[in-house]
Amino acid sequence: MLNPGKPVKPGAGADMRTPNVLDSAAQGRDVLRDLSRKAEQELMGVQMASMDELTLLSNRHGFEALAQLALDACRQLGQPATLLFFDLDDFKRINQLHGRAEGDDALKTFADVLRIAFRESDVIGRLGSDEFAALLTGANAVEISAIRARLEEMLDERNATVHRGYDIRFSVGQIEFDSQLPETAQDLLASVDKALHARQFDTRHS
Repeated sequence: MLNPGKPVKPGAGADMRTPNVLDSAAQGRDVLRDLSRKAEQELMGVQMASMDELTLLSNRHGFEALAQLALDACRQLGQPATLLFFDLDDFKRINQLHGRAEGDDALKTFADVLRIAFRESDVIGRLGSDEFAALLTGANAVEISAIRARLEEMLDERNATVHRGYDIRFSVGQIEFDSQLPETAQDLLASVDKALHARQFDTRHS
């Protein structure tokens, strides 16, 4: 600090201040760099926690979070949405007869087909085991037969290319989202759980 009346050598003030300014700027850059690195690490942590490691789709937690954002947007815009849910046919049989590795490969193949078949704006995820879901925003009364045909065509190509000793098949259902009702993504997934449980129950007792 400069005191009034105290003699100062020429250039002394500049020599004292300049290093401090440079040091402060360097420290500021270091702090920003550290904050940026921490933010990236936290973001990666969130993404990893929300991703299914096997299929690289969103896991149930990640799907629910992304679906809720999409539903909120649909509600604000007054647009419809449709939740499609899938499960693989005879998945347990694939695991039992061909091994867990083949079962994992079937899951990855089906996830890849879903990723290609739907739009980037759609939310796709693996809910657990052989159960998947896709939330189609702005879509009302989706024609399941057309979607099924497209997915089956893509799977037929995969099945023909890789001779596994089994074909990957699936079942699909749908739930309509009404933007006028206070439904959440969690509510829709609860309905999916009930529908899947009912289907499995019917299959076991058919």
